[in-house]
Amino acid sequence: MEHIVHPFSELFEQLGLDASHKGIEHFLHNHRLPPEVELVEAPFWSHAQASFLKEGLQEDSDWAEVIDQLNASLR
Repeated sequence: MEHIVHPFSELFEQLGLDASHKGIEHFLHNHRLPPEVELVEAPFWSHAQASFLKEGLQEDSDWAEVIDQLNASLR
């Protein structure tokens, strides 16, 4: 089975966010998560965004790696 690697910008597109370099920088600068808050429980996600992230992690989908990267970037 081929392992698909999604770029960070593609995850932002999937979440309906600005996927430009500046857009990603802006999002990461303005959204921080304390260690005790799970990524999928962040207050800035819509229900659909949180569901996508949760499913991607639970199913260990091809999105899981880049979702983990997002999680680390928000800390």
